[in-house]
Amino acid sequence: MTKMKDLKKEGKLKDGTVVLLRPMVKADRKGLGKFFNRLTPSVLQYVRNDVTDPKILDKWFDQLNYDRVFPLLAFKKDKVVANASLHRVSYGWRKHLATIRIVVDPEFHGKGLGTLMINELVDLAQEFGIEKLMVEFPLRVHEALAMFKTAGFSPRGVIEGLMKDRHGEDLDIVIMVMDVAAYADKSR
Repeated sequence: MTKMKDLKKEGKLKDGTVVLLRPMVKADRKGLGKFFNRLTPSVLQYVRNDVTDPKILDKWFDQLNYDRVFPLLAFKKDKVVANASLHRVSYGWRKHLATIRIVVDPEFHGKGLGTLMINELVDLAQEFGIEKLMVEFPLRVHEALAMFKTAGFSPRGVIEGLMKDRHGEDLDIVIMVMDVAAYADKSR
């Protein structure tokens, strides 16, 4: 297996912008903090942790372990413009499954960056021997639904009123799944 943390890959977005994708390393602490601090509350409300809290990011970097969570960053020049991660469990009834989380700078929405990063995580999941990928997010985030469908995920369920937005309103959550092996066979 390739040394994952040494991977670097350039990608071209729909508008011709070139981005660099690579795993997060400890030296990215400041840049990732700046990325999250640029995001609006409407974007941050869907992130699972308070990423504007320096202690949260410090913990992420202190506990960096690519076997548990594989964080992938996208850069335009030296600026972080997206963060995606593949979360795995090394044992038990979920060891064949990984979950994906992703946050893209709104300036890059609709340009294919999210799909590019998801595709990279799908390739890594295949290399890791992951059989299924899962993602969950608010159903009303139609752009995410389209992006994950484009990347090969299909909706498997909606849980009504499971979460609340920043204003306290109930959110319906969609769960989408990809069979990694079946998807790999289709793309050959």
